[in-house]
Amino acid sequence: MSYFKNIPAIAFEGKGSDNPLAFKHYDPSQIVLGKTMEEHLRYAVAYWHTFNANGTDPFGSGTMVRGWDQFDGLDRSKARVEANFEFMEKLNIPYYCFHDIDIAPEGATLQETYKNLDVIVALLKEAMNASGKKLLWNTVNMFTNPRFVHGAGTTCNADVYAYAGAQLKKGLEVGKELGAENYVFWGGREGYETLLNTDMGFELDNLARLYHMAIDYANEIGFDAQFLIEPKPKEPTKHQYDFDAATTISFLQKYGLQDKFKLNLEANHATLAGHTFEHEIRTAAINGMLGSLDANQGDLLLGWDTDEFPTDLYSTTLTMYEVLKAGGLGRGGVNFDAKVRRGSFEDQDLFLAHIAGMDSFAWGLKAAAKLIENRTLDSIVDHRYRSFKEGIGADIVAGRATLKSLEQYALQNNPIVNESGRQERIRLMLSEVIFSV
Repeated sequence: MSYFKNIPAIAFEGKGSDNPLAFKHYDPSQIVLGKTMEEHLRYAVAYWHTFNANGTDPFGSGTMVRGWDQFDGLDRSKARVEANFEFMEKLNIPYYCFHDIDIAPEGATLQETYKNLDVIVALLKEAMNASGKKLLWNTVNMFTNPRFVHGAGTTCNADVYAYAGAQLKKGLEVGKELGAENYVFWGGREGYETLLNTDMGFELDNLARLYHMAIDYANEIGFDAQFLIEPKPKEPTKHQYDFDAATTISFLQKYGLQDKFKLNLEANHATLAGHTFEHEIRTAAINGMLGSLDANQGDLLLGWDTDEFPTDLYSTTLTMYEVLKAGGLGRGGVNFDAKVRRGSFEDQDLFLAHIAGMDSFAWGLKAAAKLIENRTLDSIVDHRYRSFKEGIGADIVAGRATLKSLEQYALQNNPIVNESGRQERIRLMLSEVIFSV
């Protein structure tokens, strides 16, 4: 059954095209810095927002018009599988991602949930084999059901912890069955509201225990996916344990997990943490932890996770600049963890939104490559830190300096001359590059 029969295959037509159902910048075969755009970007569809979101908000019911919603229960899940692969084929997107309950409904018991998953996983595997599409990553939802009111890996209830472990075990088995290249740990409720009733140290210890169990079981079943943790501040708990990249890296280092995990970073989560996306990527990269990206953007006027499709060209350019400078995403990719607005309810809007996001990241990739090829920012940074290339600066970098030698140098009373950072000029230079590609 076709769910998008009125939508053609989306082709690259270039900047001169006025066809809304065509790419203006994303040409998957175009070579950029030695690799194709497709190889750099490794786009993925987010199953939950694309096929499960119905447009509900706190003040209104769903608005989305979706062909698969004519079905219920497991039949709806089967229809979504068909829609997913038709959608990926028409957009020429190679990957997709999901949580367990995105693809199959929870049952009345854990056994029934497993049974539902097995049915849908078999259909996904069949469709993947037929289409050549791949699973970028999967994860499990341990935050929606009321059982996780106090968390999953950080719960105060051992029965809930055991349930979370069982759900995680099944998620790893599903990932292996479908050949997932990554497995994401998203701690939706791994945090606390108040210290008045919380043993923070115990909760963190328990979370680390769960991660070590996951490593052990993945090794046992031969599941060699890259493990990823997705930092997120606030929402839904006031104090999330995986607040941002730096906090998450510190956790991994404390518990000896830094060699087994990388980070799956999201733009909107960076905003909520008070950072830019490029800051989070740089933080992960300099610690060897850059894994994959959730591509979206937030509304700076709203203090929650709006998950809008990314269209800010400054952000996509600086994002791809950081990715390229870090050597790429490896086994990761650019997953559109984004949803159409409630007023964009037609099925065509799903395509228009993904085209906007894919073109924006392709545009950013081209601009970032030009910045690197011309050494636009590199030359500015090299010039700014040139005092550390000779004299006392070189001694500092080489480890030859001591507090005594620094004092001896300072007592010479040489005049200190600082230079302007010229941020405004640099921002204009960035604009000139972005709008020239």
